[in-house]
Amino acid sequence: MRYLQAGEQQLVALDPDNNTLRQLVHQAGYSCKIFPDRRRVKLEVTVLEGGGPLLLFDASDPSNLGWFSRCQFYVDSVSGVVLQTPLVVSNCFTDGKLARDRVSISVATELPAEFRLPGKRGLTEQVVYALIYNLLTALRETGVALCGAFGIQPLTGGSRRKT
Repeated sequence: MRYLQAGEQQLVALDPDNNTLRQLVHQAGYSCKIFPDRRRVKLEVTVLEGGGPLLLFDASDPSNLGWFSRCQFYVDSVSGVVLQTPLVVSNCFTDGKLARDRVSISVATELPAEFRLPGKRGLTEQVVYALIYNLLTALRETGVALCGAFGIQPLTGGSRRKT
């Protein structure tokens, strides 16, 4: 982690290690492909064999109320932003069809220095690793709520959306 100055704005530049990312994704029960970029790292994660669909569900559907009450993560369906984190989630497709066992997660690596997670916790690579691991675990065990009517499609549960 290092600090950068961009005009009047100070930024935190994170430098997540690809091997560490690959290990934590595997520990969470996924395989992954990593695509580094200048300002983000993109992970395409797939549940290992027999994992079933990911628990990314439509929060507005009343049949998903039990999952909603247990959620640790909420995703804005239009932008894909995992609320109050530097993570962005998007759907993956295979032959034009929604892949229910795979998602793409982008990690912002340049953020304003004053960016804070809930609880006023600052950002470091270790915090980002923990966020990714916890998000991946939630996608398999407790569920992640998708908030909004357009954009990203839910992967499981009741839904009024067409996939």
